[in-house]
Amino acid sequence: FFFGSLVLCNMPLLQVLTVSSFTPQQAQEVLDIAKDLKANPKKYASCMDRKTLLMLFEKPSLRTRVSFETGMTQMGGHAIYYNISDSPLGKKESISDTAKVVSRMVDAMIARVNCRKVVTEMAEHATIPVINALDDWAHPTQMFADMQCIIEKKGYLKGIEMAYFGDLENNVTYDLMRAAALMGFNLNVSGPNDVDPAVLMEVAELSKASGAKVQVMSDAKEAAKGRDVIYTDSWMSYGIAQDKLEERKKLFMPYQVTTELMACAKPDCIFMNCLPAARGMEQTADVIDGPQSVVFDQAENRLHAHKAMLVWLLDAQP
Repeated sequence: FFFGSLVLCNMPLLQVLTVSSFTPQQAQEVLDIAKDLKANPKKYASCMDRKTLLMLFEKPSLRTRVSFETGMTQMGGHAIYYNISDSPLGKKESISDTAKVVSRMVDAMIARVNCRKVVTEMAEHATIPVINALDDWAHPTQMFADMQCIIEKKGYLKGIEMAYFGDLENNVTYDLMRAAALMGFNLNVSGPNDVDPAVLMEVAELSKASGAKVQVMSDAKEAAKGRDVIYTDSWMSYGIAQDKLEERKKLFMPYQVTTELMACAKPDCIFMNCLPAARGMEQTADVIDGPQSVVFDQAENRLHAHKAMLVWLLDAQP
């Protein structure tokens, strides 16, 4: 069907578990909508009229909750925040029963949970779109904001040269690798721990079609050399005990993004962090607060990218 001047493919019910739940064409369509939506928000002001989004949260959230809730309001819909941290899914009622019940009441659902099993089972039994808003395996909503930001700053995505530094056993790392392999940009990931072998296998398979080069590198400066984008994430992700702080600082400090590391990249390299950020930890203050940092543009795009995902998934063209 036609979406204004955009031509979209006909899509069946799609459950968003990772960024690679989308085909490259579908992901590009979401990015095209996000661009149009950001430039013309009034055009989409009634796209979600009489539609409701259920938001299940087991983990804390700022950007995810605010962006989805604001986005639904801006598009004429309604969002329900439901905290499941004190009432875990699957305890009093099975996850499959919950999925079947809410599918009869709302139009879409997001779930921000500790374990991938929860959102996977929810998606298996729901008859509405389910969006993984973060689990231990992926963070697809963040990826669309990131890709939109790169396109805005660099003018293109395919062929971009990116490097990620820090925790390699991380949902953002895994989905960045998938995003690169899916969309055809090149990514070096550099840190002291190991990427899950299942992710490496998936990324290798995706890269065959896109031509992306995604590799794990131990030398931080070598990984940063000639890059267009430098990216990092928290060393203390949600769920990591505070008493691990000093141990993790010692482990990850060789991969801290500093002005010296940024100097290894291209002169017009941009710096990204999905936030929250800790100055003096994963990056120094002069990097995140410096002229190459785009972290707040990146964060703003959570709003536009999330709205675009909902418009695409619910076939809610203006």
